[in-house]
Amino acid sequence: MSRRLLVSCLWCGREIVESEAGRRRRYCRQSCRQRAYEHRNSLKGTGIPDDSVVLSAPEAADLADRWFAARCAAEDVATAIGEGANTEELKGLSATLLELTRDAERLR
Repeated sequence: MSRRLLVSCLWCGREIVESEAGRRRRYCRQSCRQRAYEHRNSLKGTGIPDDSVVLSAPEAADLADRWFAARCAAEDVATAIGEGANTEELKGLSATLLELTRDAERLR
């Protein structure tokens, strides 16, 4: 019986579903693997560690926006609990929070 493992792509952060057998995949697609290779090669000779993640200003701003949206959703859940919200409302708020936090995990 094989177990399914969820891991994230090292380049884009998308979930990779894979089985326990064989080598673990590091990238969800060949294009992500290629972008990571290009990134590593562009850092050679710069003094920046190979495992560094370099984001452009728009990518960094987008990431900060996703983190902010996730924090706001968490505050909404906390407020709803404090105000005695019903189960259905909390289910909806937690589903939104889960979606936003998954999106916030992506680096690109």
